[in-house]
Amino acid sequence: MAEILQLVAAGVLAAASIALAVIDIRTKRLPDRIVLPTLVVLAVLLAASAAVSGDLSSILRALAGAAVLFLLYLLISIASGGGMGFGDVKLAAVLGLATAWVGWDALVVGTAAAFVLGGLFGLVLLLLRRTDRRSAVPFGPWMLAGAWIGIALGPVVWHWYAALAGIPPAV
Repeated sequence: MAEILQLVAAGVLAAASIALAVIDIRTKRLPDRIVLPTLVVLAVLLAASAAVSGDLSSILRALAGAAVLFLLYLLISIASGGGMGFGDVKLAAVLGLATAWVGWDALVVGTAAAFVLGGLFGLVLLLLRRTDRRSAVPFGPWMLAGAWIGIALGPVVWHWYAALAGIPPAV
């Protein structure tokens, strides 16, 4: 039953990801009417999965991940002086919840991947002279892509990076 709840949560996140990416690309907005219900539905489904499986540490980690990523993006939004919208901040809570459910490594890899992908995209646009440094570029699609990379490959990428950097494995 817990696995079914997690599968439904993944489906909800996938549907929201597609809708939000398309909307953000077209309008440079991440509508609350999609972001906020997605956050609530994911939290309920994952909490139910944790309750059914008896693994309450997963939902606590997921909620902590949502709070951490929300605060990180809030700080970036404030520091950027409006360069990052509040829709990205709210989406960060959703993605923090989903990636931290998988593990801290998924959250770290997913967050880093978003910035790497978004940065590379921005660089390509600059090199092609399709934009300048003051142009608004939607970041939501890169946040979503990064989160899915974190969910799918986070533990593998983290272990590879840790070994490369000489970081000892967690005990």
